[in-house]
Amino acid sequence: MKPPAKFSRIIDRKRYDVATATLLAGNDYWDGHNFERRGTNQFLYLTPRGNYFTVYLTQWLREKDSISPVTLGEAANLFDGPLSEHRVTYEDAFPGVEIEEA
Repeated sequence: MKPPAKFSRIIDRKRYDVATATLLAGNDYWDGHNFERRGTNQFLYLTPRGNYFTVYLTQWLREKDSISPVTLGEAANLFDGPLSEHRVTYEDAFPGVEIEEA
């Protein structure tokens, strides 16, 4: 599955819209057979106002595609972890976040 061109939801009086947000990362890598991870994909976005959200796409019956707001910490964990197909650099995904040396 590819990131959707049009998909939005209003959650807690905030509109999360992929058309106006920046796609940061996803788990849509080619494994030699398909892009889907067990029939699902997840993508991480950043809104123009600095809010993060995920888009969950599914091919399974009785499941629905969804949008979920996430915190900065949750977004960073997704970016560092399961959403390994990065569309931007860490610095662009998390502006203003200081990176420490290990």
